[in-house]
Amino acid sequence: MTVATNPAPRLASQLVNGILAVKPLANLAKHQARSMMIKRAESIGVYWRQEVQALRSRQSEQALDPAWETELAQLQQADLTYPRYYVTSFHAYEQGNLSWEAAMEVEVAAHAVHARIWPDGGAQGDAMLRQSFHTALQQEIATLPQDILDLGCSVGMSTFALQAAFPQAQLTGVDLSPYFLTVAQYRDRQRQAQSAIQPAIKWLHAAAESTGLPDQSFDLVSAHLLFHELPQFAAQSILQEARRLLRPGGHLAIMDMNPGSEIYAKMPPYILTLLKSTEPYLDQYFRLDLEQAIYAAGFAQPTVICNSPRHRTVIAQTRE
Repeated sequence: MTVATNPAPRLASQLVNGILAVKPLANLAKHQARSMMIKRAESIGVYWRQEVQALRSRQSEQALDPAWETELAQLQQADLTYPRYYVTSFHAYEQGNLSWEAAMEVEVAAHAVHARIWPDGGAQGDAMLRQSFHTALQQEIATLPQDILDLGCSVGMSTFALQAAFPQAQLTGVDLSPYFLTVAQYRDRQRQAQSAIQPAIKWLHAAAESTGLPDQSFDLVSAHLLFHELPQFAAQSILQEARRLLRPGGHLAIMDMNPGSEIYAKMPPYILTLLKSTEPYLDQYFRLDLEQAIYAAGFAQPTVICNSPRHRTVIAQTRE
């Protein structure tokens, strides 16, 4: 495994780890993190509870529209074995990403999390972040990709944004959560009903490190805010899978938290506790030498672009 020469977590981070090792304190931190997210969302005009309920019921009187379960069963790969690292608590959900609650709240949570990246971001902060990523891609990739794979596509926000940036391309979204993919597929149908100009997106329930897709079938493999949610061994496996899936001259693009950002270095212990309570692999991600790991997986030396005050875009072309 390739890891950076970064020092061990700073003292504040070590203290936070000690707090989170006590389950009642960890549960309290998760509760506080969730409450803070909801308040932030509603402060920028994203009415968390109402928007989630509208999605759950599909504007009907149902608490959870039965169509969700039907579509889940159709999309889910019943024989898929979930990696152990994935079957854990993420983002203050005890069932992690394998629940309707998590899937229904992705969109509102994204707006809340990214509202303060830029001082004037607010409800547009998430769209601004995605646009900064795509601007970097368009500057670095000379040939327009025809086939794009979105790894860890979640509920499709990153996939839809990629489709808007590269309308000529066929998009495939892969995720381990069938709940997320069911919401993505539903949102895709809504978009198609409004405009059938863009090609339909393919949605695949699979692990990013073992997609089952054919060799050399994509020009661009993108991973948007995926790697900070991975232990290092899984990150390395996903890089190898991305290399297998790319055609000669194809590109890998990763947009994620920037461990070198002063924002994280200066983060108050209380906020750091809330953040780490929802991100179980954050220390591993911050210690990973991502550039070296990408090179070791068969790519040329990556280009790194700071696309926001706390995010980086890493782009690398396949190496012969």
